[in-house]
Amino acid sequence: MEALRFWKAVAEDRTDFLERVIALLQGARVRFCVVGDLAVNAYAEPVVTIDLDIAVAVEDLARAESLLRDALAAAESDLRINLQKDPRYFAFVDDAQPRNVLGLRLPVAKVEDVLRGKVWAAQDPERRASKRQKDLADIARLLEGYPHLRSLVPQEILSRLI
Repeated sequence: MEALRFWKAVAEDRTDFLERVIALLQGARVRFCVVGDLAVNAYAEPVVTIDLDIAVAVEDLARAESLLRDALAAAESDLRINLQKDPRYFAFVDDAQPRNVLGLRLPVAKVEDVLRGKVWAAQDPERRASKRQKDLADIARLLEGYPHLRSLVPQEILSRLI
């Protein structure tokens, strides 16, 4: 639980907001999984982030949006919850597995899907350049631990990795 305590200090989460959001989604039987930076952290050496990116099953999207809108309105935390609405992520939920995220067991997209999501993000011209650079670092972190996944990364991305 040291990771969770550290993260709560960084996110200034004094009200167990993360745990309440997870309990809210689970209690409403919303099928979801962690994607993005915290998902990368579940597979690689962790880095600090205050973003919780989640994908939900397509049939649960409207309900999840409503639940999260209400929860965010009452938030007393710097935690940023990002509900991934890109349809490419919906299927990630089906193959998610419980993994350790900040000392909590949460459903996390499988490593191949996390890598795909990071490739999509790195290729997104609408994202800030600094975010795309971080996505490249996340891809590199994943490939260090899972070099057999290199074939999932386009050459134009591989050529930009250090």
